[in-house]
Amino acid sequence: MKRTNTFAVRPLSNEGEKVLRDLLDASAALWNEVNYQRLMRYNDEDGFEGDVWDADTGRLEGTYKGVLGASTAQQVVGKNTEAWESFFTLKDQYHDESNTSVTKHPEPPGFRGNEDDGRVLKGVIRNDAYTVEWGARSRLEIVVGEQLRDRHTSPKSRLRLEIVGDPNWPDYEKQGRLDLWYDETDSTFRASQPVTITDARDTPLADETAALDIGANNFVACTTTTGEQYLYEGRELFQRFRETTREIARLQSKLREGRYSSKRIRRLYRKRTRRRDHAQEALCRDLLERLYEDGVHTVYIGGLTDVLETHWSVRVNEKTHNFWAFKQFTERLACTAEEYGISVEVRSEAWTSQECPQCGSTDRTTRHRDTLTCPCGFEGHADLTASETFLKRHTEQVVRPMARPVRFQWDDHQWSESPRSHRPNKQRTDPSTVHHNGNVASGES
Repeated sequence: MKRTNTFAVRPLSNEGEKVLRDLLDASAALWNEVNYQRLMRYNDEDGFEGDVWDADTGRLEGTYKGVLGASTAQQVVGKNTEAWESFFTLKDQYHDESNTSVTKHPEPPGFRGNEDDGRVLKGVIRNDAYTVEWGARSRLEIVVGEQLRDRHTSPKSRLRLEIVGDPNWPDYEKQGRLDLWYDETDSTFRASQPVTITDARDTPLADETAALDIGANNFVACTTTTGEQYLYEGRELFQRFRETTREIARLQSKLREGRYSSKRIRRLYRKRTRRRDHAQEALCRDLLERLYEDGVHTVYIGGLTDVLETHWSVRVNEKTHNFWAFKQFTERLACTAEEYGISVEVRSEAWTSQECPQCGSTDRTTRHRDTLTCPCGFEGHADLTASETFLKRHTEQVVRPMARPVRFQWDDHQWSESPRSHRPNKQRTDPSTVHHNGNVASGES
């Protein structure tokens, strides 16, 4: 199973920081030179693939190996090669009329730099050119070239860095190549270490099923065949996302003509994305831990394409696509579910948000904020109702009566139970107090 450890690193001295900056700067410079040679050949031949590989990468490796070391210089060139191979693959898919996965013409690999602050500090280290020691004083040691070895390296001629924080996967079978970069958002050096691990969990504890409704104001509404319901609220986090977006737009309006970005704007973009991704990753982890304990074996998640095109508003689409990043969430959920032995299946959820669970009507129901009502007398929480309808549509299992839903809110660090859950010690209430006239959950908004 493939996973990734991402962590911050800290040089042990000012001289060590300078060595690290020089190493990453040289990595970016080598990438740019290799990319330039290939891009010129690509443009000269009007997109002909063959000539791109004629660039003299061996000479460029030799130029930079004194700073990077031979293995690292080789890795930088290799990663650029992979980027170009991916570009040509996407280009072929774009021109293949039978392939609809690529709808926009791909662009060749870009350069590691920008107008404001020069080259981006970013590099890659071969898997056998670095070592990691996890413990009370975790350390990362990386090989550097001869020109840097006399400047604050360890006795083994390696640059030693302190690791900040604990890894998600300290016990791994094999490590991949290490990515290193300088994060301008919080002025921190970071590393990404791909690893191969054994399965983290045994098979699920039972054979239950769950269904997720991905929403605009509530990120996830979940119903399980055990009768559990979970609701992850997202209004406050989305509001912060919109405030950052407005600030980005304000700064862009003040740029001089011909400029499209700035260091501050890029910092805000990265901050906005990291905040969203952190909440998203924590949600997947929290939800799947609960589903594993509930004995869930399969999770159904809706494919939103037909729903978005037919039913949802522009504002809702903005929340789901720009903020919530539905495709990214689905991939992250499936990746995390693998650790628990839970399978994730994408199914159509068309009309589940409009269907009345009491009479089956889809054209007479009305939604106001979080409440779904129907002339037949039904009233319930719209997203929880949709997740239950979605579950019943795709499982032959009996869905037990619903317990009072558990609500979660985000505090910038974790998802914690909301006071509105009214569910002390997770004890279930009498189902008759939850469903009125066949209703699903409370209509609180």
